[in-house]
Amino acid sequence: NQRCGLEAALVDFGDYHPLKPIMVTDTKTRRGTRKGSTSSSSSSSSSAPPDPLSSMLDGTDPLSMFAAASASETPAMRKREKEEEAVGPDFEPWSLKRGEILARFTTTEKLSINLFMGSDRGKATSQGSAVSEKVRTRLEELDDLEEGSQRELLNLSQQDYANRIEELNQSLKEAWSSDQKVKALKIVIQCSKLLSDTSVIQFYPSKFVLITDILDTFGRLVYDRIWTMCSDPRPLPDNFTVEDVNDTAKETCLNWFYKIASIRELLPRLYVEAAILKCNRFLNKSAIQETLPRLTAMIRGIGDPLVAAYARAYLCRVGMEVAPHLKDSLNRNFFDLLGTFRQISSENVRAQLVLQMVEMPEYLTLYSPAISWILQCIAYRAPEGHKLSDVSLELQTVIPVQSVELHFQFLLFSVLQERFLPFLDMFQKDSVRVEVCKSIMEVFIKHQVELTRDPVILNAMLHICKTMHDSVNALTLEDEKRSLALLIIGFIRMVSFGRDFEQQLSFCVEARATFCNLEPVLVQLIHTVNQLAMETRRVMRGNHSRKTAAFVRACAAYSFITIPSLSSIFSRLSLYLLSGQVALANQCLSQADAFLKAAVSILPEVPRSISVEGKLRSSESFLLDFINSFLATLLVIPDHPEHGVLYLVRGLLNMVQDYTWEDNSDAKVRVYISALPLLAAMSQETYLYSIPKVDSNETLYGGDPKFLSEINKLCETLIGQILDHLKTLGRDESTRRQGALAFSLFGVLLAHSDLRNNKLSQLAVNLWNLSHKHGYCETRTSVRTLEFIKHQTQQPDMAHLSDMVQRLTLQSRT
Repeated sequence: NQRCGLEAALVDFGDYHPLKPIMVTDTKTRRGTRKGSTSSSSSSSSSAPPDPLSSMLDGTDPLSMFAAASASETPAMRKREKEEEAVGPDFEPWSLKRGEILARFTTTEKLSINLFMGSDRGKATSQGSAVSEKVRTRLEELDDLEEGSQRELLNLSQQDYANRIEELNQSLKEAWSSDQKVKALKIVIQCSKLLSDTSVIQFYPSKFVLITDILDTFGRLVYDRIWTMCSDPRPLPDNFTVEDVNDTAKETCLNWFYKIASIRELLPRLYVEAAILKCNRFLNKSAIQETLPRLTAMIRGIGDPLVAAYARAYLCRVGMEVAPHLKDSLNRNFFDLLGTFRQISSENVRAQLVLQMVEMPEYLTLYSPAISWILQCIAYRAPEGHKLSDVSLELQTVIPVQSVELHFQFLLFSVLQERFLPFLDMFQKDSVRVEVCKSIMEVFIKHQVELTRDPVILNAMLHICKTMHDSVNALTLEDEKRSLALLIIGFIRMVSFGRDFEQQLSFCVEARATFCNLEPVLVQLIHTVNQLAMETRRVMRGNHSRKTAAFVRACAAYSFITIPSLSSIFSRLSLYLLSGQVALANQCLSQADAFLKAAVSILPEVPRSISVEGKLRSSESFLLDFINSFLATLLVIPDHPEHGVLYLVRGLLNMVQDYTWEDNSDAKVRVYISALPLLAAMSQETYLYSIPKVDSNETLYGGDPKFLSEINKLCETLIGQILDHLKTLGRDESTRRQGALAFSLFGVLLAHSDLRNNKLSQLAVNLWNLSHKHGYCETRTSVRTLEFIKHQTQQPDMAHLSDMVQRLTLQSRT
């Protein structure tokens, strides 16, 4: 009797693991025992007759029993725990996100799907088979999934694919209702395998939604079956415990976990076990708490970061359904997800994106539903102890710049989210918010390799840059302004709309209005617009249409309006000249003329000294460099028909004459010497260089004697001014300066004048002698100059130099 009334061995569910060895032995119960129920004797765990005295010696006494009873869980406590473990109506369910994902992530590419065709092996199993034979048969049925026949459907449209998945869902339900449980499991495994396929990566989020619908159906069917087995003689309560579950239901539940544990591939084994996660309630009170960390660790074995992200999202989803209070698993999934973002920049992922012609910003948006769901799960019923006033300080401590750099791809993905900008507004302290924005921009500039035109990224980055810009005030240090400007400039350089030049110009207009207080940013915007105009010229190969001609004029207008807002006089001068050259290259003659006249008009504003690296320095060298560049440009500028001959050259020289130069300065005379080669080049029949499709003065005047006469008069005037200055230096005993200027003028006459004219030849000889009179001229330079002149005399048209070279002597320093 004793042997008949006891189980041979019972399962200890307190330390449960699906792969843990366990022995279950069938025993015959008494006649009349109802199927699916257990007798009082069979539920005993003792293997020996009860001892009447042993119960009195187990260490309990009546007082302890009353204390234990009072300390047991009360219904109120159990109800409160149930409320904590349930998701309330304030949690947005997955069902509301399902339709949005399916509508958002679509594709026109052709899809494929592998369908399991089924097998009849294992159906004819005798009733008297042993337990080991049953287990072996079931394992063979599972192996048949990979070895059996499969059918691959190719060239499916998105709608066809969704229809096929729905057919599989219906096949699952039909197989279940016809008691073909193994076939149902095969269908689920086959569908789970589809989630490893990223051949059409844009469609992956929608595929995840469709496949997980089948997994949800399977998990619900398994749970309902085990629940039904526990409903005899009465249904289980909603808040049932493990003690309320009979052994038959526990054994059936374990069998399901054993079947799933035998799945060879990681991804289907993970998904199917997650689908029946709720069934752990039938086995052990702490089974779910023990299983979630194990499944979380299993996801680390998935190589594709996108597949792993959605696997984590699904695990968080089923975890929220059964144990929303277990936040540790949610947090672990989130931080594991951050770690996988390193893989996004790997060669495998980049090769996959190149193969499918998917840009990185588009690829990152595929993570949006998974990340959004995980963050929603983590934030649900978060502790109220963290106030917003402290959030910024905490985050600044916890997330240094180095940590953000490690997860740049996640940062870029976060920028794409609609909740990103409100998140920045959580930083209530202005200084902290600016530091966070600076950190984000530093990482963006450092790691963003490709140019971007994504409107979401641009809007987010403009908001971040505007936050930095608006922090500038009268008390902001120059170094801080320079640092902020460099970050914003780095962002502007990363923006490109490709051939959509008008959109690029519109962006620059918006940026000018946004960053008006940072002068280096405005300078960069002007350079960007000038580059845009030259790119338009390159695309059109110099032959502008009516539309592109209007566009380059709009670019010139942008620069002309923006330049006066700059405070640096040299920035204005150089940008006026550069913008004038760009306008001239694009055949915008009136705009080029306006730029150059504006540059000449502000020359009197140039200060005599400027600050360079905190030290005051003379501005003469900078001004002379600018004027020389300006003179070189004037060669190709045609005269305006209403302003007379050489009006820009005369205007520049008049400004130079009226400018207040430093005392004891030769800068004005050096400008006059530099202007002589320009005038000599203008008198040639063919100019040294020209602008395509722009008629210079050589074409307008065609060697007109009046034009050449004006050039000669201007040259005589300049030479007279130079000689007067040399005489003044002689009287002031500034012989070194006198010699240097005399030798410079000699070089200009030698290279650009017609020395067959006796007056010019004699002037050249006098300048040579004057420069060597006091021995300050460098001997090596003088020797090389004489050798050059002697070499020139050997040419047929330079014979007239022979007489002059005989009169050029070197003065000995002794």
